[in-house]
Amino acid sequence: MSRACELTGKAVQSGNNVSHANNKTRRRFLPNLCQVTLISDALGQRFRLRVSAHALRSVEHRGGLDAFLAKAAEIELSPRARLLKRQIAKKVAGEAQAA
Repeated sequence: MSRACELTGKAVQSGNNVSHANNKTRRRFLPNLCQVTLISDALGQRFRLRVSAHALRSVEHRGGLDAFLAKAAEIELSPRARLLKRQIAKKVAGEAQAA
């Protein structure tokens, strides 16, 4: 399993440890990933995703998983999140057409 957020695409970065003597050694900056269960209002289901703490705050700020995925770019999303985005969009479009 890759160390990347399924919603924002935030992944591992690399850099240097720099000592007082200015010696440089390579290191990795790991994202703060959390295993969370998010609820889709449109589909009425729970989805277990591995997201960063930053993405979790963004989901809450935008008003839930459905609103977050509606605004999210397809490139950043994992394949599973892309499928979820399409399912939600299809369900919302079907409800709008029926009303």
